[in-house]
Amino acid sequence: MAKRIAHALNHVGVSVPDIDAAVAWYKKVFGFSVIGEPAEVANDGSHFGNLAGNICGPTFRGMKIAHMVTADGAGFELFEFPGHERRDDTMEYWKNGFFHIGFTDPDVEGKVKEIVEEGGLQRSDILTLFPDEDIKVCYCEDPFGNVIEIISHRYEHALANRG
Repeated sequence: MAKRIAHALNHVGVSVPDIDAAVAWYKKVFGFSVIGEPAEVANDGSHFGNLAGNICGPTFRGMKIAHMVTADGAGFELFEFPGHERRDDTMEYWKNGFFHIGFTDPDVEGKVKEIVEEGGLQRSDILTLFPDEDIKVCYCEDPFGNVIEIISHRYEHALANRG
């Protein structure tokens, strides 16, 4: 049997009500690079319209999509769908699906302050993840209602060999 390797995270797709505002926010607050400007994808029989319709199903009417990339090369896709609905409770942790997106910043306090100054929300206190260690975390929201975690250390450093 061939040895299996761990797969790299390729990208995350996030739904927002205003793609232009979201691109500007993630570029300013996290320094993500735009590699594909916001573009319309219509349910019009075109190649990308057919792809999106196949993925989203028979109710797909169209969307805008933008492509960004993080400092470590992971993709960050933004989608704006017509009729976008913001969840009343953005912290529905008891439901299946993605709960949050985590970003590393060694200055958690400074990043949380910037998030709030730029229209986001601080959801939790800035917490020390383990007693007697300087690993900090804070849960926030972007201005569009998506839950994001700021953590001071890379994931493998913060959580490896914790049992």
